Amino acid sequence: MKNENKKFFNKSKILKLLFISPFLVSIPFFSNSEVNAGLEFQWDQNSGYKRLKWFQKNNERLRRNTIFFFLRPSNRKADLLQISTKIPKTFKSTLKEEKLSLCQVKIGGFDDRTKCIKNIPADIVINEDNTSLDIFPYSPIPANKESYAVVFNIFNPKRTGLYQFHFYGQYIGDNPVSSYLGSSTIVID
Repeated sequence: MKNENKKFFNKSKILKLLFISPFLVSIPFFSNSEVNAGLEFQWDQNSGYKRLKWFQKNNERLRRNTIFFFLRPSNRKADLLQISTKIPKTFKSTLKEEKLSLCQVKIGGFDDRTKCIKNIPADIVINEDNTSLDIFPYSPIPANKESYAVVFNIFNPKRTGLYQFHFYGQYIGDNPVSSYLGSSTIVID
């Protein structure tokens, strides 16, 4: 009987329990913190898909939000005459021309905020059912080393989920057909 008690109350088991218990107690405190995933889910992943960078200030549903869809120099081959955006049908938010803009942007990082440097004057046309958006800048967007952004100042939709926006651009030249620039997937929690 004494040998069985000695095996059950072994010193090494007690030390392991004392060593692991602080970690076990702290797990519920870490579970409430926000963690942004490094994985992005995309529909129709094929070889022609290009991922565009984007930034949003607030991802909670029904909250005021500013979304930047970036057009970096690597996303443009030549000067752009027009930018077209395909908006998901499930993205139920009120889009108004005065709340949408095109600007030269400074992309933020660890030390700096993302902000518009210079507003680009443009005509913005929204489809009747809010499924597409056409931007016609007064002068072509140059294919230089500057980054540009399509900016949405909106209220987030009621429905949470992933929303994929597709961007097309018409370049200077003889071809009047728009080319695929890339896609961005935003998250509303």
